[in-house]
Amino acid sequence: MKKYLAELIGTFVLTFLGCGTAVALGCGADTASIVGTAVAFGLAVVAMAYTIGGISGCHINPAITLGVYINGGISTKDCVLYMVFQVIGAVLAAACLYGIVSTDPSLVITTSTGANACAYGTTNGLLVEVLLTMIFVLVVLGATSKTNGATNNFAGLAIGLSLILIHLVGIHFTGTSVNPARSIGPALFEGGKALTDLWVFIAGPFIGGALAACVWKLIEPTEEK
Repeated sequence: MKKYLAELIGTFVLTFLGCGTAVALGCGADTASIVGTAVAFGLAVVAMAYTIGGISGCHINPAITLGVYINGGISTKDCVLYMVFQVIGAVLAAACLYGIVSTDPSLVITTSTGANACAYGTTNGLLVEVLLTMIFVLVVLGATSKTNGATNNFAGLAIGLSLILIHLVGIHFTGTSVNPARSIGPALFEGGKALTDLWVFIAGPFIGGALAACVWKLIEPTEEK
């Protein structure tokens, strides 16, 4: 049970701090807000990787859990329960963020809960989410692999930095999800277009995660270094 709770806590922190930064900075209004939001998501992952990595592996993302599962790194039971607790963590984070925003009527009007939406249509959004998630999950699988030398000693840093880069690319197009749980939570409170487009931010990351697992199977070293 500890590893499931760790995933809940980790996803809560990622969603609350990442989306919270997007709300506080008004992400998308200028370059500084985009960079600040990207860095926040990356640093949240680094922090959680070194906090709960030894407990659950710090997936805090259903797309990563799927990729790990396809590669045989997790059981079916753990795969399902990881995803369930990740979504719960994201919903709780979005609820807290919504509660904070709702304390002042002006905040409700000028900000959101950090939900995703396809700025240039669902086809564009789906393609962006698939490609970015594939890159992100590939980094996760490679950085944490025991057959890939000593790279797993710095996995948390590599994963966090790659998430910053991915957000810098994706925020303009979709707000960047690459994480179904992180999108489900805010969308439930945001409603509107965020909820209408939610399927993109579930399907895209899952497709990208599965593709990353397939790519990693092709290039993964066969012997532990």
